[in-house]
Amino acid sequence: MASVAVGLAVKQGAAKPDISSPEAVKKAFTAAKSISYPDAKGGAAAGVTVEEMLKKLGIVDELQSKLKRAQGGAGAMHMVAKGDAEIGMTFLSEMEEPGIDVVGPLPRAVATPTSLVGFVSAHAKDPIAAKALLDYLSSPEAAAAYKAQHMYPGK
Repeated sequence: MASVAVGLAVKQGAAKPDISSPEAVKKAFTAAKSISYPDAKGGAAAGVTVEEMLKKLGIVDELQSKLKRAQGGAGAMHMVAKGDAEIGMTFLSEMEEPGIDVVGPLPRAVATPTSLVGFVSAHAKDPIAAKALLDYLSSPEAAAAYKAQHMYPGK
């Protein structure tokens, strides 16, 4: 139905690092004093994406002392807004905390967007209603809502 990318944010008014390429992302992370993101162990999908990305970039060990895991995306953004983390990451759709500036989405080469999918269960009590809901969630009207929340509508 849609997908959502992990993005990077800084405290409002702070310098925005270059995140245009994998090398730029790596440089931004190694230069940062502290980095917040949702705790994958708490079930945060954005946290899983961040941890996979840090492994892919080969800098997870180097950054370990800088990493601050938060309760959910809102928690990660709150840390940035309060100055407890220099940069923060979560899904773009979760970057609504006052006091932050969104830098933008991380490049697909380092952080693949997470797909949101739906299906009608073989055990659905009302499969016709379930299909109608999925049809709506895949419609142009829903696409506008996804875009408003910084998500990418499905095709």
